[in-house]
Amino acid sequence: MKETEFKMPKMGESITEGTIINWLVNEGDSFEEGDILCEVATDKVDNEVPAPTSGTMVEQVKAAQEVVPVGDVIAILNISKEKGSSKKSKTTKKAKPSTKETKKKVQPSVSRETKNKKAKPSSAFTVNKNVFVSPLVESIARNNHISYEELARIPGTGKEGRLRKSDLFTYIEEGRPYKFAQPVPEVSGFQVPDLKFDKGTGKIVEMDRMRQMISDHMVFSATTAPHVTAYVEADLTEMVQWRNANKVAFKEKFKEKLTFTPLFIEAVAKAIQDFPMINSSLDGKNIIVKEEINIGMATALPSGNLIVPVVKEADQKDLKALAENTNELVGKARDNKLKGDDTKGSTFTISNVGTFGSLMGTPIINQPEAAILATGIIKKRAEVMEREDGDSIEVRHMMYLSLSFDHRIVDGYLAGSFLRRVADNMEQFDTKRKF
Repeated sequence: MKETEFKMPKMGESITEGTIINWLVNEGDSFEEGDILCEVATDKVDNEVPAPTSGTMVEQVKAAQEVVPVGDVIAILNISKEKGSSKKSKTTKKAKPSTKETKKKVQPSVSRETKNKKAKPSSAFTVNKNVFVSPLVESIARNNHISYEELARIPGTGKEGRLRKSDLFTYIEEGRPYKFAQPVPEVSGFQVPDLKFDKGTGKIVEMDRMRQMISDHMVFSATTAPHVTAYVEADLTEMVQWRNANKVAFKEKFKEKLTFTPLFIEAVAKAIQDFPMINSSLDGKNIIVKEEINIGMATALPSGNLIVPVVKEADQKDLKALAENTNELVGKARDNKLKGDDTKGSTFTISNVGTFGSLMGTPIINQPEAAILATGIIKKRAEVMEREDGDSIEVRHMMYLSLSFDHRIVDGYLAGSFLRRVADNMEQFDTKRKF
């Protein structure tokens, strides 16, 4: 047996860290090659980490729920060696008592840390109304899904109560005690009791990890970016008729289902090329205009949670490639097989609320993007059509499009022009196109 450091594995090109969800092998337990040692989360994707070979778990260096950079040691393992000298075996045997001692020392310290976190107050704090958030603090908060509202609750030790980097790290290490807390206001020097709301009674359903992450991300986005939503209506009659006439032949030729999603992505990617500023994000006082056009697709999971797989370089793909890519990602999402890279790098997101029968929606921006598009249900409706020989009433396939945008970096003219271009791309669909 050989004592070896087991490090946080790399789970994708753009993945730099992971959160240990839980350990499946306890200290002192043996395992076989391929057994799952722990589960690691990267953003919204969970990964199982297998044992490289058989052995024994000596020490769990990192605890569950810790965020660990790729390459950092997370455990010490005794690894089996097929070819080993008796000298090495003796060394391993002598090391066992120290292992027990290590376990005795480690376990109480972890227990004390956990108790300290639980002991932190969660109901009384003062709101720092003049909170100053530096670009560095904002970056740390963004990475940890901490909203400005929550930042204002953290005591600052800087000049005039300003929030310092160390204040934020200390707050995170303490378990974010004011994450869901309500303030205790003061009136004429006397504390007023917390407001108590009647939340009713019923079945208690604990949020799973993904639901908590979605909650944090949505609160952060809503409190960070001033949201404005614009709406247009698009006539999709030609697109619908073309798809209905060609979906069978498309599947026979390419073995791929032709949904509306790749057609929508195609229309959006073309509009982004015409209005590149919509494909941007804010970094302090700098606007980063992305060179790649990577379209995220808000997709429902079997659990009811939401995830956003990404179609990379959507503007470079033809309809066949877009259909293959979207079908593959949706299939992976439904089977819980998405990898970390599948959800990374989005520069613009589409949420098809029409899938659930919604007429329209006001989506929350997928940070750090500048905008998100919601596509409503495609509905048949009688419309007045202006023809050369006069007006006529016809049955048309209509759909509402709604664009939520970050008003810090996108104004109404840009948002309206981009949204209108998306609708035009959908309405001016080439019904004679071949695939």
